Amino acid sequence: MKIKSAKFIRSYATAESMPDSKEPEFAFIGRSNVGKSSLINYLADRKNLALTSSKPGKTQLINTFMINGDWKLVDLPGYGFAKVSQKRRDKFSDLILSYLKDRKQLYCAFILIDSRLEPQAIDVEFVEWCGVNEVPFSIVFTKSDKLKKNELMHNTELFKAALHKSGWEELPEMFVTSATKNTGGKEVLGYIGKLV
Repeated sequence: MKIKSAKFIRSYATAESMPDSKEPEFAFIGRSNVGKSSLINYLADRKNLALTSSKPGKTQLINTFMINGDWKLVDLPGYGFAKVSQKRRDKFSDLILSYLKDRKQLYCAFILIDSRLEPQAIDVEFVEWCGVNEVPFSIVFTKSDKLKKNELMHNTELFKAALHKSGWEELPEMFVTSATKNTGGKEVLGYIGKLV
């Protein structure tokens, strides 16, 4: 699949305020500063579709984009170490969880994992929550260009092992990407194409 058109629709402060629609939705979420906006821009082949920032936690609403006129890309707020108040962080959590649990248009949530790091407890816990709540999801390792090949393989294998240890018998679909080197996007879009 190739993205021929990508248009920002609007932002929503709550999942409940999003209208019903017939188009399937594919959400992107990850820990703050995981490279989500860069990945979205790379996939869409647009420089500024999603705003990038050096400050973690910039995305604070549910941002929606119409892709090729037939499916929606949903940019969800990050979770983790964003420098915001606990009250606002809790609000982000409610926003994220209510969308993932209740949005019937959601075909797949792509959970972004920083490939430079060994498994982070918050990422493993978030994956576990998605499993318990039957949220359809895949794993996308980001920033793979920052590592040597053997380091990348080591970290991705550690993450798989962490999931097995937490009780996963069958692992979700996984992708390795780099927005800088333009790798892995074809595979992610191909997967979306199979589901649309």
